[in-house]
Amino acid sequence: MSNFQLRTSKIRNQKDSIFTIMGQLAHKYNATDLSQGFPNFETDDYLKELVTKAMKAGHNQYAPMAGVLKLRERIAEKIESLYGRKYNPETEVTVTNGATQAIYSAITAFVQKNDEVIVFKPAYDSYEPTIKLNGGIPVLIQLKGAQFTIDWTEVAKKITSRTRMIIINTPHNPSGTVLSKEDMLQLESLLKNTDIILLSDEVYEHLVFDDNKHHSAAIFSGLAERAIICASFGKTFHNTGWKTGYCVAPSALMKEIRKVHQFAVFCVNHPMQHAYAEYLKDPQHYLQLGSFYQEKRDKFLKLMKSTKFRAKASAGTYFQVMDYSEITNEGDVEFSERLIKEYKLATIPISVFNIDNKDNLQLRFCFAKTDETLEKAAEILNDIK
Repeated sequence: MSNFQLRTSKIRNQKDSIFTIMGQLAHKYNATDLSQGFPNFETDDYLKELVTKAMKAGHNQYAPMAGVLKLRERIAEKIESLYGRKYNPETEVTVTNGATQAIYSAITAFVQKNDEVIVFKPAYDSYEPTIKLNGGIPVLIQLKGAQFTIDWTEVAKKITSRTRMIIINTPHNPSGTVLSKEDMLQLESLLKNTDIILLSDEVYEHLVFDDNKHHSAAIFSGLAERAIICASFGKTFHNTGWKTGYCVAPSALMKEIRKVHQFAVFCVNHPMQHAYAEYLKDPQHYLQLGSFYQEKRDKFLKLMKSTKFRAKASAGTYFQVMDYSEITNEGDVEFSERLIKEYKLATIPISVFNIDNKDNLQLRFCFAKTDETLEKAAEILNDIK
């Protein structure tokens, strides 16, 4: 008989994520899945061929710790062409095991016990556990109203001498909103004359629609000097399972991030880095994504017009928030579970991302799906009265 007893762990109260829960339910009930944030269509065959080519060329051992230099150079070129900011590929660009690992390494490198980190809710669910794991204190600010706007006066009041970092996400998951130029200028003004680090999650940077524009932290000098910008090839090129992303930051910040990176993963999948480096030579591979996903969004919204779900068109990402208050007043967690069990359709409830799980009777739908899947989902939703 063992005498070992587990007394505690650093995040003992952390529950399974809503994505795990809904994914398991969707599988159990064989549901049409508009919950998980990934495409159900294939990545470009040419990109897959480039991976095979890199494997056959012998790029099958450890990659350089910071990433293949050719890929880092391509990333720096892309950022300069889009946002006018030069990053040194040698010292200011690191290839990571997806954007989530970049976020984890950035928080771990700088957040110490009792440091405060401002997080806007609803928020991607990796932020808070990572802050707590490092002894930090999440300071939560709820985005306001149906348009999920930031009250910058409230933000100013929340900044204290213990504020170490602010995390922003634009385009925003789960709301599909995009921070405006005015928002970024407000943030720049607030952070002036402070030593607060900005962690800017920009994984959906190329998925922006209509007259909206992605305002990267790289564009604004007062933000770029303190910003760690995280991005995702998986979100961009329809291959989230490849788990390849990157972060860029001024060299003083990146030096510390790499100290964590080298012991968390050391390096990232080698042949895929060579493939991405070649693929990025053609900017159209990412510049056409906005129009591609806007067509997906528009098709989904057109299909949803005959249902009782209501929405303002998503400004970015491949998510659409839908209000279901004309159907029922039951909570979004209960309603989303009922949709899976009774109608075989999986979505994501929004309340789980809000402060105190505030329920606004909204669900998040992922429209990065084949037309057949979207049509099947709409047919199901039309039957809900």
